[in-house]
Amino acid sequence: MWEEMKENSDGFVRADQIDLKSLDEQLQRHLSRALTMEKKKEGGSERVTREEWEIDPSKLIIKGVIARGTFGTVHRGVYDGQDVAVKLLEWGEDNHRTESELGSLRTAFTQEVAVWHKLDHPNVTKFIGATMGTPELNIQTENGQIGMPSNLCCVVVEYLPGGALKSYLIKNHRRKLAFRVVVQLALDLARGLSYLHSKKIVHRDVKTENMLLDKTRTLKIADFGVARIEASNPNEMTGETGTLGYMAPEVLNGNPYNRKCDVYSFSICLWEIYCCDMPYPDLSFSEVTSAVVRQNLRPEIPRCCPSSLSNVMKRCWDANPDKRPEMEEVVSMLEAIDTSKGGGMIPRGESQSCFCFFRKYRGP
Repeated sequence: MWEEMKENSDGFVRADQIDLKSLDEQLQRHLSRALTMEKKKEGGSERVTREEWEIDPSKLIIKGVIARGTFGTVHRGVYDGQDVAVKLLEWGEDNHRTESELGSLRTAFTQEVAVWHKLDHPNVTKFIGATMGTPELNIQTENGQIGMPSNLCCVVVEYLPGGALKSYLIKNHRRKLAFRVVVQLALDLARGLSYLHSKKIVHRDVKTENMLLDKTRTLKIADFGVARIEASNPNEMTGETGTLGYMAPEVLNGNPYNRKCDVYSFSICLWEIYCCDMPYPDLSFSEVTSAVVRQNLRPEIPRCCPSSLSNVMKRCWDANPDKRPEMEEVVSMLEAIDTSKGGGMIPRGESQSCFCFFRKYRGP
């Protein structure tokens, strides 16, 4: 769908040329055409027409819940013999949601599919397919076959057994991570974001909960529910989108923003990976918003953090988006860091503990 939109000389899709309503309607037509499973007789056999990204629900087995969210759940599953994660989104009963609410949820789903469908990078979770429920479709569970309600849709992606980066950091809260592990995780995230930005995609919700680990501890970016094609005019991308604590000052302030909001969020993730801790644990929503925007509040950088890494944090969380580096440059900065001599966070309680939790760091 995106290829049909006009691009300016810089290759960015102009937001004023994106008719979201028309896009949603076109995607809905594709979904409806695929999911009505029109049966055509060809030599006595039935042929089913699907979009290339459309899964066959009869090959999908849904297992136990591994995560819960506002609008649905994530399950373990098997699709065509492959271990997968299945994101089930519930739109609610028709009489429990307004048409506007249902339209917003449909748009979010089709937007996620449209963004994720064509991505291919080792640090981006592999998209396998998606579908919406209709009375004609069934899905398999471990307890047998059930109908797929029309108010349910699903996204199927590769299953990553390492779980969320957030959980991994919590497990290592006391002992912290070796410096080489910190830099490798940061590089994985930076490379994934650099790839997205090269495709003109702004993730808009970069946080450790949305990063998953495979069995070799390779980090992969997940959850494109709020990702958007970047506008050539930054004035056309506004609104608070993201998660408090990771949101850039310009986003918190309701100002226009671009891909540099992801760079800011990356810096908070980098701090979190190094410290295995949570930024601003004692501040409320309003306190964080006010302090980040008006007082230039940033997480405290531990004294033991090597300058090669702390400089990346400081540059990426600069209050001025124009002064933040591109993610491609961040990758180069991280690749140049020497991890052979250590430099990881020293756990609290040890004689050389490097963190003072009573002083807030103020960014440049």
